[in-house]
Amino acid sequence: MGAQHDSVREREIRAEQKHLDQVYERLEEKIHEAEFLMDDASKRAQVGTPGALAERDAQVFRAGLHLNRLNSEFEDFLFGRIDLLEGKDGVRGPDGAYTSVDPAEGAVHGDGTADIAETLHIGRLGVLDADYSPLVIDWRAPAAGPFYRATPVAPGRVVRRRVVRSKGRQVLGVEDDLLRPELKASLDGAELPVVGDGALMAALGRARSHSMRDIVASIQAEQDMVIRAPAASVTEVEGGPGTGKTAVALHRAAYLLYQDRRRYSGGILIVSPTPLLVSYTEGVLPSLGEEGQVAIRALGSLAEGAEATTYDEQRVARVKGSARMQKVLRKAARGALETGLRAPVPERLRLVAFGARVELEAAELRAVRQQVLGGTAPVNLMRPRARKLLLDALWEKTGARRHYPDAELAAEARQGFDGEISTEDDFLAFLDDWWPELSPREVLGAMGDEQRLARWSRRVLRPGEARDLARSLRARLTPEGQGPLSVHDVALLDELRLLLGTPARPKKREADVLDQLTGLDELTTYADREGRRRDRADRLAEERTEYAHVIVDEAQDLTPMQWRMVGRRGRHATWTIVGDPAQSSWSDPDEAGEARDEALGKRPRRRFELTVNYRNPAELATLADRVLALAMPGAEPPRAVRSTGIEPRFAVAEGELGEAVRQEAARLLEEVEGTVGVVVAMSRRQEAAGWLAGLGDRVVALGSLEAKGLEYDATLVASPAEIADESPAGLRVLYVALTRATQRLTVLSAGPDIPDATGVPDLLRD
Repeated sequence: MGAQHDSVREREIRAEQKHLDQVYERLEEKIHEAEFLMDDASKRAQVGTPGALAERDAQVFRAGLHLNRLNSEFEDFLFGRIDLLEGKDGVRGPDGAYTSVDPAEGAVHGDGTADIAETLHIGRLGVLDADYSPLVIDWRAPAAGPFYRATPVAPGRVVRRRVVRSKGRQVLGVEDDLLRPELKASLDGAELPVVGDGALMAALGRARSHSMRDIVASIQAEQDMVIRAPAASVTEVEGGPGTGKTAVALHRAAYLLYQDRRRYSGGILIVSPTPLLVSYTEGVLPSLGEEGQVAIRALGSLAEGAEATTYDEQRVARVKGSARMQKVLRKAARGALETGLRAPVPERLRLVAFGARVELEAAELRAVRQQVLGGTAPVNLMRPRARKLLLDALWEKTGARRHYPDAELAAEARQGFDGEISTEDDFLAFLDDWWPELSPREVLGAMGDEQRLARWSRRVLRPGEARDLARSLRARLTPEGQGPLSVHDVALLDELRLLLGTPARPKKREADVLDQLTGLDELTTYADREGRRRDRADRLAEERTEYAHVIVDEAQDLTPMQWRMVGRRGRHATWTIVGDPAQSSWSDPDEAGEARDEALGKRPRRRFELTVNYRNPAELATLADRVLALAMPGAEPPRAVRSTGIEPRFAVAEGELGEAVRQEAARLLEEVEGTVGVVVAMSRRQEAAGWLAGLGDRVVALGSLEAKGLEYDATLVASPAEIADESPAGLRVLYVALTRATQRLTVLSAGPDIPDATGVPDLLRD
C-alpha cells in the first residue's frame, strides 16, 4: 500500500504542476497585455491640459490596478481544487463554471460509481484561457464556495477537495479530503486518485462491511458538527491521536471566514506549537488571498521581532513557563531601572537655576523614583511622569514658589523654569541615565546576572530554580539580551513588552499644504499611490496584535506564560481550542488550565469530542494505549478503525545507539516509499540529525516535543525510556511519539529501556 500510495502522490504532483505551468503561461500573457495598456494610455495624453492629464491618470490607474494585481498575486498563485459531480442544470456563471450546487439525479449510478463532470482549481484571482474556459477560479467567486463550505455530511457536488502546496512556480505537495468516500468516482475514464488522509478515508469508506461504513459516517458526523458549530464564544475540540482535530479546526476557520468575511475582517490567528506543525497547517488552510487576513504562527514566533531557534532544558522550561514568572518579570522590569543596565545610575542631580545651583541628593531621588513607581503604567510610559516629578522637586528646592504670592505670576515663573531646565543637556543626559527607555531584550539579558535575578525572584522562585534560570539565559544571551532565543523566552519577552510599554513614535511630517491645494498629489503615478497603500497594509498586518478569531492547536501544551501571550491577541475574539489532555507535555496541567481560563474569560464554551482514530492501524494503537494507561490511568483512547496486519517491530541497540538508529531508519526507508520520522529525546535532537546524514530527505530526526501533531508513513522511536524520563510529563510525550505512524512503527531499545529477550522495553510490556 505504501509504494502504491507514494507513486499516486508523485503522479498527482506532476499533474498539478502541468496545470500550474499552463496557468503561469496565461498569467504572463495577461501581464504583457496590461503593460501594453499602461504604455498606450501614457502615450495618448501628451497634451498638457488639465483634462488630458486627468484622463491619462484615470487610464493609467485602471491599467496599473490590473497590472499590480497580477504582479502581487503572481507568487504561490494556486492553492486548491475541487472535483465535482454533474449538476442539476447546465448553466454557467461569468467565471465559466457551472452554477448548480446540487448534483443531478443520475450523477451517482446505482452501483455506487460516478463520473467527475467538472474540475475547478481555486486561486488568488480568476484566470480564463484563450477560449474563456476557467483555468483558475477566484477564491471569492461563488463557484469557489464549495471549496470552503462543503463538508462530508453536506458535500453537495464535491467528491474530492484538494489542497495544493506550492512555492513560486513549483508544486510541492497535494493533500486530499474525500467528501464522498463511499463512491467509486472516475475522472477521464480512470479511478479518481486520492492522496493523504483522503486515501485512508477512501479505503475505509469502500470496505465491504456495513460496520465499517457506519464508522466512516460517524467520523464525518463528528467532524461536520465541529466545522459548522456557531462562531460565537469558544469552541473546544478534544480528540486523541489520529482523530483529525487539527484539520477539522482549520477547515472550520476557512468555513467561518468564507461564510462571514466581514465579521472576521479583523483577522484570524492560528497558533501552532512548533514550526514543523506550522508548515503542515499552511498546507491544510491555504492563504485566502488578502494581506494580513490569516496569520499562522508558531509559539516561538508569536511576539513581534522575536524568533525562537532553540529549546530549554526541561527543568528550566518548567520555570520559564510557570505563572510565577509574572511576578519575577514585574520586579525585573522595575528593578532594571535601579541597577543601571547601560550606565551607573546617577545618585545626584546638579543644575543651575535662577543663577544658583540646585541639587537633588540620593535620598531625594529615591523618593521621587518611588513616587513615580507608585503608578500602574508600564515602566517606559512612566518616563514623562518621572520628568515632571523631577522638575517638581527641583522647583521646590529653589524656593522660588515662596517669592510669587500671586498664583498667575507663580504659574508663569514655573512655566519658564520648566522650559529652561527641561531643555538643558545636563538634565536630559541625567534623565536618560536615571530613567532610560528599556527594551524587553535588555531586561531579559539582565536576568542572566545571578545576583540581580536572586533579588528579583526572592520569595517567588527557589534558589536552585533562580540559579538554573540565570545560567540558562547567560549561556545564550549577552547582558544586552542579544543572542538566540528559546521557545519559552518569547513568552517572557512578550510579557516584558507589556510591562515596559512602547514609547510613542514621533509623528511623520504631514503632506505639504501647497501640494494638497494644487492637486499635484493626485497626478502622481498609480504605482506610487498603490505602493503606499500596500506598504500600509503590510505594516498593519505586521503590527496587528489582536484578532477576530484565534485558533490554538495542541492547546494542551501551552504553558501559563504562553497562554497569557496568546490571550492578549484574542481579548475580543472568538476562539477555537484544539487539544488532547492525554498528549500534554506541560508538567502542571492545572496551572495551565487556570491561565487558559483567564485568557478565555467568561465566554460561553461549546465542547466537542472526536473519538475515531483513522491514522494509526489497530496494531500500533494497541501498543500506544499501554503507555496511555500508565500516563493517564482511566483515560479512554480513541478507537482505531483499521488494521494492516503488521505488528510493531522491536529491536535492541547492541552497540552504539546512533549506528542502530541509522540501520533501523534505513530498513524503514526500504519498507515504505513515504516519510520516516525518527523520534528521540530532546537532548539528542542535534545528535540524531547527524546519525541520519546521507539517508535522504524522506527521513527526519525529531525531538520528542517536535513530533506533536505530525504524522509519517513510518516512525522509529529510539530509547523510549529516555523520552519518558526527560520530564514529569514524559509518559504523555512518549504516547505522542508512538502515535505518529500511519503504516509501520519500530521501537529501538537501549540499556535504560531494560528490553526483554524479544526486544520489548519494560515500559511497553503487558
